[in-house]
Amino acid sequence: MMKLPFALNPALEHLPVYKPGRPVQEVARELGLPARDLIKLASNENPFGPSPVALAAIKKAFRQLHMYPDGSVFYLKQKLAATLGVTPAHLVLGNGSNDIIEVLAHALLGPGDDMVVSQYCFAIYPIVAQLLGANVVTVPAKDYGHDLPAMLRAVTVKTKLVFVANPNNPTGTLAPEADVRRLVEELPEHVVLAMDEAYFEFLEKPLDLLPLIRAGRKPNLILLRTFSKIYGLAGLRLGYGIAHPEFIAALEKIRQPFNVNSLAQAAGLAALDDTAHVKKTRRNNFQGRKFLEKSLAAMSVEYIPSSANFLLAKVGAGQEVFEQLQRRGVITRPMGGYQLPEFIRISVGTPAENRRCIKALREILKGQ
Repeated sequence: MMKLPFALNPALEHLPVYKPGRPVQEVARELGLPARDLIKLASNENPFGPSPVALAAIKKAFRQLHMYPDGSVFYLKQKLAATLGVTPAHLVLGNGSNDIIEVLAHALLGPGDDMVVSQYCFAIYPIVAQLLGANVVTVPAKDYGHDLPAMLRAVTVKTKLVFVANPNNPTGTLAPEADVRRLVEELPEHVVLAMDEAYFEFLEKPLDLLPLIRAGRKPNLILLRTFSKIYGLAGLRLGYGIAHPEFIAALEKIRQPFNVNSLAQAAGLAALDDTAHVKKTRRNNFQGRKFLEKSLAAMSVEYIPSSANFLLAKVGAGQEVFEQLQRRGVITRPMGGYQLPEFIRISVGTPAENRRCIKALREILKGQ
């Protein structure tokens, strides 16, 4: 292996590489199978795809691809602000919510600073902190989810940022409302709380923290949301943060120019109107998750109760079961990279996809 003739950031030496769920095309090439014969239940994507309204808007936007997108994301910000009951100044848009996560890290973290996360947290949180030379304080999980009282106790004068995904990815757990409220109210003002709400729209009765931001009561609170999941726009990368206008103004200095492409802006604008697509997705998710839970229980397979559009199934040798499912044309997600090697993550698909996944899993476990 060639040694580079120049020095790299020393933080890169031990920095892990994020491994996403495997795309259908890649697995099809590897197995020599037609892509149409595979189903992907690995990356918590919307099984119905984008809304038809969003697709129509994308087609119209094609004609202007020779021009740079609106760098201020003006129209989408206006509509999103009206939908949420905030002002456009409360919003920062990103190339997926991952983009906002990285912007937050650049705004708040440096060498010697602390960031507090939970065990089994989203992999990107520690990666961006380590890249900037910050310390990652990992608080042990409670029942595979966040132990928010313990995370609050872990905060010190060195802490600059706390990340809480609620529901959590990859475990699907939902933090108790009382614990969330206590964390929001008692967290010292010098610490920013980033509530990652990527799966917010799948909740039946979500805790609404927006009133605190509207009233300006918690300038150290930012909510992260995305168009990737319930809106089915993962391939376009569109996410956003909601926070105090002065905090947002600081983040805008870090955000890359033109970080939200014109197709994503057009699709997001249209998707906000397609409430039917959102309702259909939410209904399918509730029914599909119940089907998966019931089917796993019937096979005596332990699972982690989930509030998102996926769940973790404890199948034993997770990597082996993942590979056997893949050979049967069902792509799931092994959890060894999250220190959960006995689990696979199954995204909720269409009814037919869910049945096919369970049938294949049943055959594999029977064979074991």
